[in-house]
Amino acid sequence: MDASDQRNFDRITFDPQIMGGRACIRGMRIPVSIIVGQVAHGATFQEILRDYPDLEEADIRESLEYAAWLTQDEVRMA
Repeated sequence: MDASDQRNFDRITFDPQIMGGRACIRGMRIPVSIIVGQVAHGATFQEILRDYPDLEEADIRESLEYAAWLTQDEVRMA
C-alpha cells in the first residue's frame, strides 16, 4: 500500500504523548485496538458505548474501517 491508497480517518489520531502514539479515537486514551478487539469478541455497539460513554457510534464504525484498511496489504509469494 502506498500513500495514494491512504484514506482520511478523521476520528483516528496518532499522538506520541497519548498511548505512545498508538492509533486512538479522537485524541482520547482509547486505542482503536481495544474497540476492534471488543467487537471481535462479540460486544455490541451498545455495550461498547455503555462502557465508553465518551465514544460515539461513528467512532466504532471508523475504528472497524481503519482496521479493515490496515489489512488490505497484498501478500506477494516468492
